[in-house]
Amino acid sequence: MLRPSPALPEALPPGLRAQQPVFVRGERLSGRPDIEADIEGDAELRRGDTVIRADRMHYDVPTDRAQASGSVLINRAGNRYEGSLLDMEVDAFHGFFSDARYRFLETGAHGEATRVDFIDRDRSVVHQATYTTCERTDEASWQPDWILRARRIELDRVEDVGRAEGGVLEFKGVPILPVPAISFPLSDKRKTGLLPPTLGLDSVSGFEYAQPWYWNIAPNRDATFTPLLMTRRGVALAGEFRYLEPRYRGEIGAQYMPGDRLRDRDRWAWRGRHSALLDTPLGGMGLGLDIRRVSDDDYWRDFTQRGTGFGSDAPGQLAERLLPGEGTLSWAGGPHSVALRALKWQTLQDPLAPITPPYDRLPQLHWRYAPTQLPAGLDASVEADYTHFSADRRWYAQPNARRSYALAQLSRPFLAPAGFVTPRLQLHATNYEFDAPLANGQRSASRVLPTFSLDSGLVFERDARYFGRSFLQTLEPRAFYTYTPYRDQSLLPVYDTAATDFNFATIYTENAFGGNDRLADNNLLTLGVTTRLLDPDSGAEAARFGIAQRLRFSDQRVTMPGAPPVSERLSDVLLGAGLNWAPEWGLDSTLQYNPKTGRSLRTTIGARYSPGPYRTVSAAYRMQKVTDLITEPSRQLDMGWQWPLDGLWGGAGRGPDRAAGRWYSVGRLNYSLKDRKLVDTVVGLEYESCCWTGRVVLERLQRSIDSSSTRVMLQLEFQGFSRLTLGANPLASLRQHVPRYQDLGQSRPIPSRFSQYD
Repeated sequence: MLRPSPALPEALPPGLRAQQPVFVRGERLSGRPDIEADIEGDAELRRGDTVIRADRMHYDVPTDRAQASGSVLINRAGNRYEGSLLDMEVDAFHGFFSDARYRFLETGAHGEATRVDFIDRDRSVVHQATYTTCERTDEASWQPDWILRARRIELDRVEDVGRAEGGVLEFKGVPILPVPAISFPLSDKRKTGLLPPTLGLDSVSGFEYAQPWYWNIAPNRDATFTPLLMTRRGVALAGEFRYLEPRYRGEIGAQYMPGDRLRDRDRWAWRGRHSALLDTPLGGMGLGLDIRRVSDDDYWRDFTQRGTGFGSDAPGQLAERLLPGEGTLSWAGGPHSVALRALKWQTLQDPLAPITPPYDRLPQLHWRYAPTQLPAGLDASVEADYTHFSADRRWYAQPNARRSYALAQLSRPFLAPAGFVTPRLQLHATNYEFDAPLANGQRSASRVLPTFSLDSGLVFERDARYFGRSFLQTLEPRAFYTYTPYRDQSLLPVYDTAATDFNFATIYTENAFGGNDRLADNNLLTLGVTTRLLDPDSGAEAARFGIAQRLRFSDQRVTMPGAPPVSERLSDVLLGAGLNWAPEWGLDSTLQYNPKTGRSLRTTIGARYSPGPYRTVSAAYRMQKVTDLITEPSRQLDMGWQWPLDGLWGGAGRGPDRAAGRWYSVGRLNYSLKDRKLVDTVVGLEYESCCWTGRVVLERLQRSIDSSSTRVMLQLEFQGFSRLTLGANPLASLRQHVPRYQDLGQSRPIPSRFSQYD
């Protein structure tokens, strides 16, 4: 996330620090007041946040210079140094330390060096040094799991960056990466420099190598440039630029591969997002842009697994075959709001599974008026819309059109603690101008329809007790009536309209369609009742049970093209239940039941168990039979989890001895019972030690009817140093696919300086 991140100021300005008193003590003290002091035996010097201890110490007052020898220890704001010989200007923190051991408070990093040169209070250089964040044990044979050995390490606490020269990275005692020159973070602060490389082996692309370079331009601007090498395809360059200003923000990403040998052509992709608040004579206006474009129809298949210029942490983002190019200009003032929008899609076609591209909107102008203060408790709104729908006529048997509509609504809610009644009246007027004649020869059409609805409900409450717990139980009956007269709309084309799903969110609505090309001729009554169990202290919902059904008084003759009229007087029964009996348990289910056939047409059951961080299991069953809205039946099982494999220590999901490490299983499986095969599979193992995390993830995702992509991703994350990845980023895949997944390293707290107070 981009955000201002200035360096923290010193606790005291230099002028005040110079006035801080110096305290010395020891077994024997000698010297001249205000000139020098010699301390023998348990010598100690304190000044501000700096403490020096040694067997012997000499302090020169005019130069503020301390010379110490024999078991020397420095503690400055929790950062500790130990060695044999010290010569340093105390306030300036300038000098050297011989045969030093050091430990930094914020990261827990520690190491050894033949010499430490203190440049100032924020910068130091260690020579012939080691660096690791692994926690030392009391075992005499202890060796860190990973360690950096370098000829020279520069530590910059202003930029929170370490720079190593002439080094090698060892893991489990084996050198794995030579580091002639490398920089690494000393905190979570962003920094300019090379990021860990990504390596992979692919049957199509061959060996892949990506080396990102990050440029921290300013606290509110940054950029990343990533050269890529694919031995079977060629080279590519990806880049991303992000910016965040008080009145605008956005990001731009692109990738270019010249002469891709896979397709024998240049390949490219780019995207841009921008949002801004503009000052105009009419007041503030909002501007939004979201544009994504690629070079060809095969791009979504060939570049779903690696860097694409669409963000390295969004695997499979280009698997989307509908790429928008959208711009919106909006204004709001009082009860008025206006939006001007242009939207043009790029559709990536698969010859084996073509999709119908949606209509472009070039342009769309929308106005809405919604006054907030009306007499007699009335609520009213008026909206008007003009849209030019345009699409390639090869995909549609209907003409393009310019559609205008106006919708006026007037309601009077009657609200009381025990219930509500809301009558509502709507008037919907629509006009079409076509660029080609309809089947009846007309080049224009219009429609005006009123709609009346009456929504009402009651709320009853009582104290209840179930299974030893006290609750506030509610009973909430609801009745919803709507009426819209019939108008023949069979010749009108469909541009942005589809039948709504049958669920608790849509069963209490006036129209059976989403969009403005169809208005259902409804004359129906919806009856339902819900009961809830609420915690009397917190108001949290422990259980919810609901049932609803529609009673139709006349046939619904307005349907989507090709669909039959709805003649059943009683709709399917909708049943729903939700349980959150305890914070760690959750259950949610919906059932669509046909009482005439005695069959369930759709069933969804989902459950989760999350007893603590890094421990979660979720499972869902979804069944859908053929209905008027669904032409392809399906039955699927979906299961996701993250769980420790060894032991059952504590709710936090970590063992009592973090240095010993811990294994976790993580994954998600989506299984089609109809086809008897796994559709999507993501399974992996994670290992967390005190100073490093390892991940191996197998991912197999269905890309089309007869094709899928499979990849194995490996990652080693060295806490406080760097992250090495083989293949794509497994963290991004786990975050995208596994419900409630948590990064193992995200909750490590920054300790207080007083945790190492001396």
